Amino acid sequence: MPPGPQPLAKDNLIHVAVVGAGAFGHNHARVYQQLAEEGKPVRLVGVVDSDPARADTVAQEFGSRGFGSVEQLLTTHSEVSAASVAVPTVSHLEVARALMKAGVDVLIEKPLTTSLAEADELVATAARTKRVAQAGHLERFNPAVRATLPLITQPMFFEIHRLSVFTPRSLDVDVVLDLMIHDLDVVLSFVNSPLRDIRAVGLPILSDKVDIANVRLEFESGCVANLTASRVSTERVRKLRFFQPKQYISLDYGRQDVIVFSVGDPAAKGVPSANPQIKMFKPPITAEEPLHAEISAFLDSVRTRSTPVVTLEEGRRALKVALDVTLAIHQHGKKILKQLS
Repeated sequence: MPPGPQPLAKDNLIHVAVVGAGAFGHNHARVYQQLAEEGKPVRLVGVVDSDPARADTVAQEFGSRGFGSVEQLLTTHSEVSAASVAVPTVSHLEVARALMKAGVDVLIEKPLTTSLAEADELVATAARTKRVAQAGHLERFNPAVRATLPLITQPMFFEIHRLSVFTPRSLDVDVVLDLMIHDLDVVLSFVNSPLRDIRAVGLPILSDKVDIANVRLEFESGCVANLTASRVSTERVRKLRFFQPKQYISLDYGRQDVIVFSVGDPAAKGVPSANPQIKMFKPPITAEEPLHAEISAFLDSVRTRSTPVVTLEEGRRALKVALDVTLAIHQHGKKILKQLS
């Protein structure tokens, strides 16, 4: 029989591990150690990587021990009850499945998997093994996004830009699965309506995969979202803006800042601007590193056996739209080639 929820130690200490010692894994290890230093009941006991030397380097930096495989980790530390999965996307299913079958709760970096079939298997494995399994959609934990959620009424138009300079990391996936998926997930969480249509274009620039993409999403509600993502920009931009009845809301992920403009609503919060019919309001925001908030929420779910803030089903939902966007880009490219031939 699959293991049930493992009881925590008497001191409520959660023993955790990080699988994958690249840039993302390093950050997860850093935050786990930071939480421990803040007095939270968590202890990082191991870092796993297929390159043992890299695992050792990260582990030693954060007072832990490196391992070359999940099996080695669990043989040495059977008390591990939670882990971050930060390996390349192609290995998410294999690693997360092995951990869950061993009774370990998992936080899986985005994108959840490379295919919907793999995502479905992860969802089924989590249900069968009764594991807490959280999808790692980081921007959900951005204080600006959290401050925006109570303000949402009926979003009708989004304009979103996520631009980054080129780096050699995450080239196992295209820019849609690397960057745009963050905003796809946020839009899907803001818009309570089925998706009706996708139109997209994209191009490879510095890699053999799409590096810049633009997509228009249309929902059954009539809401439209325009998203642009680039990993070959000369500047770093992460902004989301949307309109809803009598309001325009501007969100800056990087600055963790939200500005609300209300038009013609005497009851709206804020102070009048140059135009007395327009009020401006900035909701209070407590700055926090999104990864710190994400891992804290994951550990809370592990401790209380509660549903994660971002479920695997929501990770699958974002993955499906991202894969549909990638398909639309491919189909658009074929059409252009046909016209040129």
